[in-house]
Amino acid sequence: MSVYQQLQTALLELEATMKAANLWRMPTPEASAFASQQPFCIDTMSLPQWIRFVFIARLNALIDAQAAMPAKCDVAPAVAAYLMQEKVRASDQLLVVRAVEKIDQIVTDN
Repeated sequence: MSVYQQLQTALLELEATMKAANLWRMPTPEASAFASQQPFCIDTMSLPQWIRFVFIARLNALIDAQAAMPAKCDVAPAVAAYLMQEKVRASDQLLVVRAVEKIDQIVTDN
């Protein structure tokens, strides 16, 4: 399995875990929200919005283009902190964070 196939599978797993944790259904951010200069667009989006509409979308574009992976991906700590702060059920926190850790590892290792 190619790295792009591994990443595609991991992104689908993240989507499934977010749906199971009720973190997927949300409005699409306004176009201006995507112009944020802050990490994770924290000033214009919730973290789940950023994951769905920026993180997953950009990684899917990278897969489609068979482009080079970023040098490092370290999103899981921010996701863990957000989910804890929002008091998401512990089992959902664990599954979502593990899914993001898998993506972080695939991207960073390649």
